[in-house]
Amino acid sequence: MTLPKLATRRRTKPAANSAANSAASFGSPSIEAVDLGWTYTGRSRPALQGLNFRLEPGRVLLVLGPSGSGKSTLARALAGLVPHTLPGRWQGKLRIGGLDVATTPARFLGEQVGLVFQDPDSQIVMGRVDDEVAFGLENRGWARPEMQARVPEALDQVGLGGFERRGTHTLSGGEKQRLAIADILAAHPSLLVFDEPTANLDPPGMHATLERLAALAERREHTIVLIEHRLEAALPLADYVLLLDDEGRQLAFAPVGSVGPDAVALLEKSGAWVPRAWKGEGAPHGETEPDKSDWRGGTTAPRAPARQLLLRAESLGFDYPADESGTHPALEGVSLEARAGERVALVGPNGAGKSTLLFLLAGLRRPNRGTVGLREAAGSESPLEDLRDPSRLRPQEIASRIGLVFQDPELGFVARTARDEVTATSRAVMGRHRRNSQPLDSDGVLARFGLGHLTAQDPFRLSQGEQRRLSLAALVLRPPAVLLLDEPTFGLDRRGTEAVMSLLDEQRATGQAQLLATHDPRLLPRCDRVVALDHGRVVFDGTPDEFLANPPYSPAGPWRDGAGPWRHGAGPTDAGVTLRPTSGAASRPAASAAPPAPPAPATLAAPAAEGPR
Repeated sequence: MTLPKLATRRRTKPAANSAANSAASFGSPSIEAVDLGWTYTGRSRPALQGLNFRLEPGRVLLVLGPSGSGKSTLARALAGLVPHTLPGRWQGKLRIGGLDVATTPARFLGEQVGLVFQDPDSQIVMGRVDDEVAFGLENRGWARPEMQARVPEALDQVGLGGFERRGTHTLSGGEKQRLAIADILAAHPSLLVFDEPTANLDPPGMHATLERLAALAERREHTIVLIEHRLEAALPLADYVLLLDDEGRQLAFAPVGSVGPDAVALLEKSGAWVPRAWKGEGAPHGETEPDKSDWRGGTTAPRAPARQLLLRAESLGFDYPADESGTHPALEGVSLEARAGERVALVGPNGAGKSTLLFLLAGLRRPNRGTVGLREAAGSESPLEDLRDPSRLRPQEIASRIGLVFQDPELGFVARTARDEVTATSRAVMGRHRRNSQPLDSDGVLARFGLGHLTAQDPFRLSQGEQRRLSLAALVLRPPAVLLLDEPTFGLDRRGTEAVMSLLDEQRATGQAQLLATHDPRLLPRCDRVVALDHGRVVFDGTPDEFLANPPYSPAGPWRDGAGPWRHGAGPTDAGVTLRPTSGAASRPAASAAPPAPPAPATLAAPAAEGPR
């Protein structure tokens, strides 16, 4: 294993300070916020305001709230990025053990705090997997023999054993997320902060990650702060919950089993996901009516009667360039079709080739083997054109035929304001005829997606939830015949998810074909077909019911039971992985600090801007 050559870099600790003197030696710290608030420079609304809570050492805090509620901002504050790196206005106090965040240099906070970002690409800095994990250890002054022993251990913990010599650019989104977690776990920090750590993971990977966090929580060697939308699986890990509304205000801080009905009602009104246990039988306030947040129900938009073939892929094969670990075949022998008005779910484990397949279909990469053809949807009196290779089309031709919403929204942005981003696709489609076209209602589209107050903002300075909504809004004014979406509901709250599915239903009714690459089994009942990949090959092509009855993966439980986590009677163990009972709040001693009373109810407006990433 080759470790990064960083001997000339300045270290915050001398080399003699190795694993034995790492941040873990400080013990798990408490966290205390007193009237904590933060407003990003250039934003009129605070990302956080008036937070008051104290978390005792060794406890697990689950932070709940809608998109734009300040959850990621709180994570950045705990790591010292706010206020030391990102500009803005700080209010109140935040203490981690004996350290005051506002007055302690970020490099010292980094000795105690490990933060896993929501976007793993913003955290990975090295070109090879083992170098990436070793990078943080070397900068903390670990001795080389200890690094050589610790790097493979950390990779094994997250299911990346044997990946040491892989190039980080060859990893899938889920594999990058595992690597980011390994980066943090390797150094044994005393405070672990996880911002959506399972967002890019397949269902078995999600449960394996939460199992790992449950084991860490059980030992009480770390204080853990967890931000997670997959609440049914994450809730058993937590001792306390912090509830935030869509303006960054504290609704409640309480033990998991002691959340009051008023706070739950306000949380649901803000558009956040709400745990089923707080709403159905056994909920604190005794509510037993069916779960209204199960957006899988309702009437699916009718499909257009015309079933034109809009996309065809035949025998696709693709290999990533060789690195030190060899060649990496991504796809082999993949064939599929999509017709007008059809919605196809593309599923598979991390690294199965889903994102690569979408790139080939969109013409962003050329296959090494096989062909891709697509056509523009024909009108009632228009002749049906021949299938055409997307990689050979001009920009205005491809924009009318196919669109791709990236897993990382930033990859698709081309404009400097949200307003211009929405109109960019329309202008590409219209080409030289744009002068004679009707004005585009970009502001109306942004308002529909809860972005009406951000029309002049730089897309690259939005929070990740806001960026995802903007990437979808950009395809509304001139929808393509075929729409490809890579994890369309990743990181979205309940309100955002409902808005996305409503939009997709409307476009599907016009005859648009849709391919959704997803790790969320809850989307499958809203699709016509499921195409399942494994190791770059199609292993299933059939109806959602057939897939959910017998998923072609082992273990199958997380794929099958993950389709209905809010059904009455379905607990967190239904997904095929049993979470440790000792990591639930019921088996832990309660902290001595009494939670503060939640603030008085206030008018809930559009989601507050959470600030730059």
